[in-house]
Amino acid sequence: MEYSDLECPFCKVFHNTMQQLMNEYGKRGDLAWVYRHFPLEGLHPKAPKEAEATECVAEQGGNDAFWKFTDRVFEITPSNNGLDLTELPKIAEGVGLNREAFEKCLESGKYAEKVQADYNDALAAGGQGTPYSVIISGENRIPVDGAQPYAAVKSIIENLLAEARGPAGQQAVPILSPQ
Repeated sequence: MEYSDLECPFCKVFHNTMQQLMNEYGKRGDLAWVYRHFPLEGLHPKAPKEAEATECVAEQGGNDAFWKFTDRVFEITPSNNGLDLTELPKIAEGVGLNREAFEKCLESGKYAEKVQADYNDALAAGGQGTPYSVIISGENRIPVDGAQPYAAVKSIIENLLAEARGPAGQQAVPILSPQ
C-alpha cells in the first residue's frame, strides 16, 4: 500500500520504482499495488485537488484510466506544486474521458472526504512524509519510508516470497485448525 502525493518529487521517483516492481511481480500475481492519497497540503497546496482528480477519473474510466492519468501526472509535473491545475482536464481527456463530466466531478468536491480519509489512514499507519508505503504479506506489515530504490524494495518482496514458499522453495500450505 503506497501513500503518495502527486506533487512530491520523491513520489515521482518512487512511482517509477513501483512500475518496475509491478512489471516484475505484478504480472505473476505476486504483488498488488494499492494507491492511497497522502497530499501534504502544507508543502503542496494543489495536491489535494489533484488527488480528487484521480478519483474523478476512476469514477468515469475505472482502474485503467486512474493509472494512465496518475502516470501522466507524474510524467509531466515539475513537482513541488508546479503543475498547472488547468492541465488536469486535458490529461483526463487524453486518457479518453469526457472533459465536461470530469470537470463537473472535480468542481463538485465530491471526493474531498475520500482524499482526507486516505490522508488520515496514512497518518494512522505511521506515515510522516511521502512516499510512505506498507508492504503487507499475511501478518507481516513492513513500513517503507521514502523513495527507496528498486533493489531495496525488491529485497523485501523476495524475502516475503521466500517465507511464503516455506522450506526448500515449496509452496507453503496454510494450517487450518478444526472448529
